[in-house]
Amino acid sequence: MLNGSAVMPSSLELGWPSYQQSRVERWTGGEQIVQQDYIAEEVPVSLVYNGQPHVVMLATPTNLEDFALGFSITEGIIKDRSELLGSRVVTRSNGIEVRLKIPEQRFQCLSDKGRNLTGRTGCGLCGASTLQQAIRSPELVKGELTVTAAELLNALDKIKLHQRLNQLTGAVHAAAWVVPGSGIQSIREDVGRHNALDKLIGSLLLNAENLAAGFVIVTSRASYEMVQKTASVGIVMLAAISAPTGLAIRLAEEAGLTLVGFARDDQHVVYAHSRRLIHPPYPSLIKNESP
Repeated sequence: MLNGSAVMPSSLELGWPSYQQSRVERWTGGEQIVQQDYIAEEVPVSLVYNGQPHVVMLATPTNLEDFALGFSITEGIIKDRSELLGSRVVTRSNGIEVRLKIPEQRFQCLSDKGRNLTGRTGCGLCGASTLQQAIRSPELVKGELTVTAAELLNALDKIKLHQRLNQLTGAVHAAAWVVPGSGIQSIREDVGRHNALDKLIGSLLLNAENLAAGFVIVTSRASYEMVQKTASVGIVMLAAISAPTGLAIRLAEEAGLTLVGFARDDQHVVYAHSRRLIHPPYPSLIKNESP
């Protein structure tokens, strides 16, 4: 079930608003309307491990403990939820700190990564100082989920209804968790697409969800980082509303992840491991087009 507080967080959560109202001039067909509009906010969020600042991300200031856990796992800082020994969100006048306690062995590995840099909004590779850090191959995903095309299209049709912050501002991405037969079960929003996905993954781990039992839809392109984050926790299918990159497709092939792009309206393109997505049999309509 969707958690109502997760769908539309308070605009004053943590003392920082997720949106603000602003007086604007709206022009349509040469006519001017002066009105109040809703503007999405982005706030510097510092992730501090064992007292040591690691990275600052620009993010929507909601669901930050979900974000911190998801980021910590998908970036390989910790292995699983049990290694996050504690977390606390601290509001500052110039941003927000999420103070995290992790095992000393993990912290020592983190100290060697040299990633104490500022990240742009939703930056996927911000601060990576070596090729090994930037391009990480996840383990092979093993789940054999079956999703019908109708279930995918139904979730795509309903995702906008759950994007409450985006309905107000039109400026944030969403990542949704979909379970076949049950539809959209959880959603997270953020100005950064990577942040939205990390928030979703963190919430799923906190709720001990079976990550092989569903799939993720993201309202963005499917970059390499999005595929890597999804596969790193064992989720077997990622559907993106926009296009994937070539590197994302290659990683999905390598990881065994079903990758779908241009998933919108009544169409979609399957780029990797199509066996999990079941389509109605129309053999007379099947054709191969060469460029």
